[in-house]
Amino acid sequence: AASKVEVSMPAVVEVEIGSTARLECKFSIPEDGSYTNISWFVVDRHSRVKLCHITDNVVLEDTDYKERLSVGEDKALSISKVTVQDARTFMCQVGAAGYDPGENHTELHVYKVPETPEIVANTGGVSVQSSEMPQIAQCVSRNSFPRPNITWHKNGARLQPEEDKVKFTATRTRESSGLFTVSSILFAHVTREDRDSQFHCTVHYWLQGQRRAVESQRVSVKVFYPTEHLNLRVVPSPALVKEGDDVELFCEADGNPAPIYSFYKRELDDSWQDLTSLTDANRGVLSLHNVNKTSSGLYRCQTLDLDSMKQLEKDMELVVNYIEGVHVEMEPSSPVVEGGSVKLSCDADSPLALEYQWSDAKGKKIGQGNQIRLNNLTFETSSNFSCKVMAPSVPGLEQSKQVAVAVQGKPRIVSISSPLYVRHDQVVNLTCKAIAFPRPSVHWSINGTAHEYIENQHIASNLTVRVNHDLLRAGAMCRVSNNLGISEERIQLLETPESKGVIIVAIIVSILVVAVLGAVIYFLHKKGKLPCGRAGKQDITKPEARKDKIVVDVKSDKLSEEAGLLQGANGEKRPAADQVGQSVVRCRS
Repeated sequence: AASKVEVSMPAVVEVEIGSTARLECKFSIPEDGSYTNISWFVVDRHSRVKLCHITDNVVLEDTDYKERLSVGEDKALSISKVTVQDARTFMCQVGAAGYDPGENHTELHVYKVPETPEIVANTGGVSVQSSEMPQIAQCVSRNSFPRPNITWHKNGARLQPEEDKVKFTATRTRESSGLFTVSSILFAHVTREDRDSQFHCTVHYWLQGQRRAVESQRVSVKVFYPTEHLNLRVVPSPALVKEGDDVELFCEADGNPAPIYSFYKRELDDSWQDLTSLTDANRGVLSLHNVNKTSSGLYRCQTLDLDSMKQLEKDMELVVNYIEGVHVEMEPSSPVVEGGSVKLSCDADSPLALEYQWSDAKGKKIGQGNQIRLNNLTFETSSNFSCKVMAPSVPGLEQSKQVAVAVQGKPRIVSISSPLYVRHDQVVNLTCKAIAFPRPSVHWSINGTAHEYIENQHIASNLTVRVNHDLLRAGAMCRVSNNLGISEERIQLLETPESKGVIIVAIIVSILVVAVLGAVIYFLHKKGKLPCGRAGKQDITKPEARKDKIVVDVKSDKLSEEAGLLQGANGEKRPAADQVGQSVVRCRS
């Protein structure tokens, strides 16, 4: 043993295809001798081919490996761009002087990690009633080495072949590159529960002595199964359906694909009315618009499975809640005299418990219950009253009815333009407004132009007149009457204080004008430029240069009237000397 060189090499070296493989060769020589040569070989079946020879120099042999080989300082052999064909046995032989050569070998394993598998589900769908085992999905893994294996899983659990239930078919292809493409097809019978199942495949391969795996994405398949159960429901809730609603009946089947839907309604003679025109056959929806009491009845949904030709049906009773026949009675039924009372009663027909609410014409709530008593009625309170009938158990179900309560009586004057301040000879409007039923007529005690306006039970009359002494003294009487009585009121006209004040101001201004003019004449007379006597007239001869004649007459035509007004206004008689307006001065030249 001591006369031989010892060579140690790893039993297996694994390298990914396309990378560089490094093969180490370690040796020991007895008595720490030195090697004389090292040779690398590749074993080809039962023969071996020398790749290189190492002494003082490295000599590469002329082989297919020559361009890809290199030797390191530690005499390790490197092979670049490893291919599938490089998966062979390589041998290292070491020689030393005086000793037998030693050798050992390494198995070079090459690998290629498979690509992520591609899975394609059956796009056409599978039926639970299929007699043959249908294809579920196909799985393909490309470019791997060595050849991998494919397994199948449903909902995470691995599937195993099972007679007449589950089977796989696998194929493999060796590409020109030496890599493998493998595929597998899953066949299996399905149930209706598989409509939610998830399938995937897994590719398994070995690497460095360990089992590795790559999973595909999850897929599901369309599962066809016949309808077994029907459900018929109403929107809105059956208990809340009321007249005027839009109602939809939904027929729901648990089959796939959905069956053909048909709807019917039972007639009084037990025949069935076809409601196809109101049906969405694909969705299984029956639409009823603006339902009323006659929409109540028994409805039927019928389905037909085109695969199995099996027919199912489901019935449902639809009740449309309603309120009808709302009427209001009044006691007494004849018109009520003003100040009287009336009792109103409200009733309606409905299968539900009802509540009643009363309101006036303005919408103000005035009472509850199916009866109400209105006391001390007046013309103003007479109007339309409303009874609203409600079903508390069905929100929004309500009906209303109005009744007019007429109050009659003799006219009542509600507005009159009295007292009215006026001026003498002024044109004024006299207004008289009354309320009554039956409609009254309006008469005035004086003549004028009258205009009448009617609003509901009110009547208004406007009389246009000119103010005179008689109207100031006696006033005007407004008389309103109907067949139940008469009402009248007097309009008092008062002369406004402003009218007398204007007359007094005018008199004072006139007196002041006359007084100023008299003072001017007197001043001229004192200066000698107006020599006039009290006799009445006097001629004044001017120089020859001035031959013009000037006559100035100053008169007060309203002397007596103004004096009288002053006397009336002041309550005393003034002396004649103070009454300047009585003098007449006439000057000539």
